[in-house]
Amino acid sequence: MGHNTNKKVERKSRELIRLNKYLSEAGICSRREADRLIEAGKITVDGIVAVMGTKVDGSQKICVENTLVKHEEKMVLLAFNKPVGVVCTTQKKETNNIVDYIGYSQRIYPVGRLDKDSQGLILMTNNGDIVNKMMRSGNMHEKEYIVDVDRVITNDFLKGMAKGVPILDTVTRECRIEKVGKYTFKIIITQGLNRQIRRMCEYFGYKVTKLERVRIMNISLGNLRQGKYREVTSEEINKLNKLILHSSNTTVYKKV
Repeated sequence: MGHNTNKKVERKSRELIRLNKYLSEAGICSRREADRLIEAGKITVDGIVAVMGTKVDGSQKICVENTLVKHEEKMVLLAFNKPVGVVCTTQKKETNNIVDYIGYSQRIYPVGRLDKDSQGLILMTNNGDIVNKMMRSGNMHEKEYIVDVDRVITNDFLKGMAKGVPILDTVTRECRIEKVGKYTFKIIITQGLNRQIRRMCEYFGYKVTKLERVRIMNISLGNLRQGKYREVTSEEINKLNKLILHSSNTTVYKKV
Protein backbone atom coordinates (compact mmCIF):
# COMPACT_ATOMS: atom_id res chain seq x y z
CA MET A 1 0.00 0.00 0.00
CA GLY A 2 2.98 2.27 0.84
CA HIS A 3 2.64 5.69 -0.76
CA ASN A 4 -1.15 5.43 -0.93
CA THR A 5 -1.44 5.44 2.84
CA ASN A 6 -2.59 8.71 4.41
CA LYS A 7 -0.46 10.58 6.92
CA LYS A 8 -2.33 9.38 9.97
CA VAL A 9 -1.99 5.73 9.01
CA GLU A 10 1.64 6.27 7.96
CA ARG A 11 2.37 7.57 11.43
CA LYS A 12 0.69 4.57 12.99
CA SER A 13 2.46 2.16 10.63
CA ARG A 14 5.66 2.58 12.61
CA GLU A 15 4.12 0.53 15.39
CA LEU A 16 1.79 -2.42 15.68
CA ILE A 17 -1.81 -1.43 16.34
CA ARG A 18 -4.97 -3.48 16.60
CA LEU A 19 -6.58 -4.27 13.29
CA ASN A 20 -9.95 -2.78 14.29
CA LYS A 21 -8.29 0.53 15.18
CA TYR A 22 -6.29 0.52 11.95
CA LEU A 23 -9.41 0.01 9.82
CA SER A 24 -11.25 2.73 11.74
CA GLU A 25 -8.47 5.26 11.23
CA ALA A 26 -8.23 4.28 7.57
CA GLY A 27 -11.91 5.17 7.15
CA ILE A 28 -13.01 1.64 6.29
CA CYS A 29 -15.48 1.03 9.11
CA SER A 30 -16.05 1.60 12.81
CA ARG A 31 -14.14 -0.48 15.36
CA ARG A 32 -17.33 -2.31 16.31
CA GLU A 33 -18.05 -3.17 12.69
CA ALA A 34 -14.42 -4.28 12.22
CA ASP A 35 -14.75 -6.62 15.20
CA ARG A 36 -17.93 -8.08 13.71
CA LEU A 37 -16.22 -8.67 10.37
CA ILE A 38 -13.20 -10.24 12.09
CA GLU A 39 -15.44 -12.59 14.06
CA ALA A 40 -17.20 -13.53 10.82
CA GLY A 41 -13.85 -14.39 9.22
CA LYS A 42 -14.25 -11.76 6.51
CA ILE A 43 -10.92 -9.96 6.96
CA THR A 44 -7.55 -11.33 5.85
CA VAL A 45 -4.03 -10.06 6.54
CA ASP A 46 -1.50 -11.24 3.96
CA GLY A 47 -3.92 -13.96 2.94
CA ILE A 48 -4.47 -15.26 6.49
CA VAL A 49 -7.88 -14.91 8.12
CA ALA A 50 -7.60 -12.34 10.92
CA VAL A 51 -8.65 -13.08 14.49
CA MET A 52 -9.66 -10.82 17.35
CA GLY A 53 -6.56 -9.05 18.62
CA THR A 54 -4.66 -9.22 15.33
CA LYS A 55 -2.18 -6.35 15.04
CA VAL A 56 -0.82 -4.70 11.90
CA ASP A 57 1.71 -2.02 11.04
CA GLY A 58 0.33 -0.84 7.71
CA SER A 59 2.70 -2.80 5.49
CA GLN A 60 0.46 -5.85 5.12
CA LYS A 61 -2.04 -6.66 2.41
CA ILE A 62 -5.36 -6.28 4.21
CA CYS A 63 -8.60 -7.37 2.54
CA VAL A 64 -12.12 -6.77 3.86
CA GLU A 65 -14.67 -9.11 2.28
CA ASN A 66 -12.14 -9.83 -0.52
CA THR A 67 -11.64 -6.11 -1.23
CA LEU A 68 -8.16 -4.67 -0.78
CA VAL A 69 -8.04 -1.87 1.77
CA LYS A 70 -7.01 1.43 0.21
CA HIS A 71 -6.38 4.56 2.23
CA GLU A 72 -6.47 7.26 -0.37
CA GLU A 73 -10.27 7.36 -0.45
CA LYS A 74 -11.75 10.80 0.03
CA MET A 75 -13.94 11.10 3.10
CA VAL A 76 -17.61 10.53 2.40
CA LEU A 77 -20.16 12.16 4.71
CA LEU A 78 -23.82 11.99 3.73
CA ALA A 79 -26.95 13.33 5.38
CA PHE A 80 -29.78 10.83 4.88
CA ASN A 81 -33.48 11.24 5.69
CA LYS A 82 -34.27 7.76 6.98
CA PRO A 83 -37.82 6.49 6.57
CA VAL A 84 -39.55 4.38 9.23
CA GLY A 85 -38.73 0.70 8.67
CA VAL A 86 -35.14 1.14 7.51
CA VAL A 87 -32.68 -0.48 9.95
CA CYS A 88 -29.39 1.24 10.81
CA THR A 89 -27.14 -1.76 10.29
CA THR A 90 -24.61 -2.87 7.70
CA GLN A 91 -25.55 -6.52 8.09
CA LYS A 92 -26.76 -7.94 4.80
CA LYS A 93 -29.00 -10.48 6.52
CA GLU A 94 -31.29 -7.59 7.48
CA THR A 95 -33.37 -7.07 4.34
CA ASN A 96 -34.14 -3.44 5.22
CA ASN A 97 -30.55 -2.49 6.09
CA ILE A 98 -29.66 1.14 5.52
CA VAL A 99 -26.62 0.45 3.31
CA ASP A 100 -28.56 -1.49 0.69
CA TYR A 101 -31.42 1.00 0.87
CA ILE A 102 -29.12 3.91 -0.03
CA GLY A 103 -27.10 1.91 -2.57
CA TYR A 104 -24.07 4.21 -2.44
CA SER A 105 -21.10 3.36 -4.67
CA GLN A 106 -18.57 3.24 -1.80
CA ARG A 107 -18.56 1.36 1.48
CA ILE A 108 -20.29 3.56 4.05
CA TYR A 109 -21.89 2.96 7.42
CA PRO A 110 -24.14 4.91 9.79
CA VAL A 111 -22.86 7.31 12.44
CA GLY A 112 -24.75 5.93 15.43
CA ARG A 113 -28.30 4.68 15.17
CA LEU A 114 -31.87 5.78 14.66
CA ASP A 115 -34.27 3.02 15.62
CA LYS A 116 -36.42 1.23 13.05
CA ASP A 117 -39.63 2.97 14.16
CA SER A 118 -38.09 6.45 13.96
CA GLN A 119 -37.36 8.68 10.99
CA GLY A 120 -35.21 11.61 10.05
CA LEU A 121 -31.57 12.58 9.93
CA ILE A 122 -28.76 10.08 10.14
CA LEU A 123 -25.22 10.58 8.86
CA MET A 124 -23.42 8.00 6.73
CA THR A 125 -19.64 7.95 6.32
CA ASN A 126 -16.54 5.94 5.45
CA ASN A 127 -14.50 7.68 8.15
CA GLY A 128 -14.13 5.76 11.41
CA ASP A 129 -12.29 8.53 13.22
CA ILE A 130 -15.12 11.04 12.85
CA VAL A 131 -17.57 8.38 14.04
CA ASN A 132 -15.64 7.79 17.25
CA LYS A 133 -15.47 11.49 18.09
CA MET A 134 -19.11 12.21 17.29
CA MET A 135 -20.55 9.21 19.14
CA ARG A 136 -18.76 9.51 22.50
CA SER A 137 -21.42 10.39 25.06
CA GLY A 138 -18.98 12.44 27.13
CA ASN A 139 -18.54 14.91 24.28
CA MET A 140 -22.02 16.43 24.79
CA HIS A 141 -22.85 16.72 21.10
CA GLU A 142 -26.42 17.85 20.46
CA LYS A 143 -29.16 15.94 18.63
CA GLU A 144 -32.56 17.53 18.05
CA TYR A 145 -35.89 15.76 17.57
CA ILE A 146 -39.54 16.60 16.89
CA VAL A 147 -41.77 14.17 18.78
CA ASP A 148 -45.52 13.44 18.70
CA VAL A 149 -47.15 11.69 21.68
CA ASP A 150 -50.58 10.21 22.42
CA ARG A 151 -51.55 12.54 25.27
CA VAL A 152 -51.80 16.28 25.80
CA ILE A 153 -48.42 17.67 26.82
CA THR A 154 -48.42 19.22 30.30
CA ASN A 155 -45.98 21.51 32.07
CA ASP A 156 -45.24 18.75 34.59
CA PHE A 157 -44.26 16.45 31.72
CA LEU A 158 -41.95 19.08 30.23
CA LYS A 159 -40.30 19.83 33.58
CA GLY A 160 -39.83 16.14 34.35
CA MET A 161 -38.29 15.38 30.98
CA ALA A 162 -35.97 18.39 31.20
CA LYS A 163 -34.41 17.59 34.57
CA GLY A 164 -33.52 13.95 33.82
CA VAL A 165 -35.37 10.65 33.79
CA PRO A 166 -34.36 7.31 35.37
CA ILE A 167 -34.08 4.73 32.58
CA LEU A 168 -31.74 1.82 31.82
CA ASP A 169 -30.03 1.92 35.25
CA THR A 170 -29.02 5.55 34.82
CA VAL A 171 -30.55 9.02 34.85
CA THR A 172 -30.65 10.92 31.58
CA ARG A 173 -28.83 14.20 31.37
CA GLU A 174 -30.74 17.43 31.69
CA CYS A 175 -32.06 18.41 28.29
CA ARG A 176 -33.82 21.23 26.50
CA ILE A 177 -37.45 20.65 25.66
CA GLU A 178 -40.16 22.90 24.24
CA LYS A 179 -43.84 22.35 23.52
CA VAL A 180 -44.64 23.13 19.87
CA GLY A 181 -48.16 21.72 19.69
CA LYS A 182 -50.88 20.11 21.78
CA TYR A 183 -49.29 16.69 21.27
CA THR A 184 -45.89 17.71 19.90
CA PHE A 185 -42.61 18.79 21.48
CA LYS A 186 -39.07 19.58 20.39
CA ILE A 187 -36.24 18.06 22.43
CA ILE A 188 -32.44 18.47 22.30
CA ILE A 189 -30.39 15.74 23.98
CA THR A 190 -26.67 15.04 24.28
CA GLN A 191 -26.89 11.29 24.82
CA GLY A 192 -27.80 8.35 22.66
CA LEU A 193 -29.16 5.72 25.02
CA ASN A 194 -31.16 2.89 23.48
CA ARG A 195 -34.62 4.22 22.51
CA GLN A 196 -33.93 7.04 24.96
CA ILE A 197 -36.72 9.48 24.13
CA ARG A 198 -39.34 6.73 23.89
CA ARG A 199 -38.29 5.37 27.28
CA MET A 200 -38.29 8.85 28.83
CA CYS A 201 -41.83 9.44 27.60
CA GLU A 202 -42.98 6.02 28.80
CA TYR A 203 -41.74 6.87 32.30
CA PHE A 204 -44.39 9.62 32.44
CA GLY A 205 -47.11 7.49 30.84
CA TYR A 206 -46.79 8.90 27.34
CA LYS A 207 -46.39 6.87 24.15
CA VAL A 208 -44.47 8.22 21.18
CA THR A 209 -46.49 8.11 17.97
CA LYS A 210 -43.89 9.79 15.74
CA LEU A 211 -40.23 10.58 16.31
CA GLU A 212 -38.15 12.52 13.79
CA ARG A 213 -34.54 13.60 14.20
CA VAL A 214 -34.03 16.98 12.55
CA ARG A 215 -30.47 17.90 13.57
CA ILE A 216 -27.15 16.34 14.58
CA MET A 217 -24.75 18.96 15.94
CA ASN A 218 -24.49 21.61 13.17
CA ILE A 219 -26.03 19.47 10.42
CA SER A 220 -29.77 19.87 9.88
CA LEU A 221 -32.32 17.83 7.98
CA GLY A 222 -33.78 20.92 6.34
CA ASN A 223 -36.01 20.17 3.35
CA LEU A 224 -34.27 16.91 2.42
CA ARG A 225 -36.96 14.53 1.17
CA GLN A 226 -37.58 11.28 3.00
CA GLY A 227 -35.57 8.39 1.58
CA LYS A 228 -33.05 10.75 -0.05
CA TYR A 229 -29.50 11.76 0.86
CA ARG A 230 -27.20 14.68 0.18
CA GLU A 231 -23.49 15.25 0.58
CA VAL A 232 -22.65 17.26 3.67
CA THR A 233 -21.20 20.57 2.47
CA SER A 234 -17.58 21.60 2.98
CA GLU A 235 -18.79 24.46 5.19
CA GLU A 236 -20.70 22.00 7.37
CA ILE A 237 -17.68 19.69 7.56
CA ASN A 238 -15.38 22.55 8.54
CA LYS A 239 -17.71 23.57 11.36
CA LEU A 240 -18.16 19.93 12.41
CA ASN A 241 -14.39 19.47 12.60
CA LYS A 242 -14.16 22.49 14.89
CA LEU A 243 -16.90 21.07 17.14
CA ILE A 244 -15.15 17.69 17.50
CA LEU A 245 -11.60 19.07 17.59
CA HIS A 246 -11.21 18.51 21.33
CA SER A 247 -13.61 15.58 21.63
CA SER A 248 -12.36 12.92 24.02
CA ASN A 249 -12.82 9.16 24.25
CA THR A 250 -14.62 9.47 27.57
CA THR A 251 -18.14 8.13 27.97
CA VAL A 252 -20.00 9.70 30.88
CA TYR A 253 -23.26 8.49 32.38
CA LYS A 254 -24.93 9.73 35.54
CA LYS A 255 -25.66 6.68 37.71
CA VAL A 256 -28.80 6.36 39.80
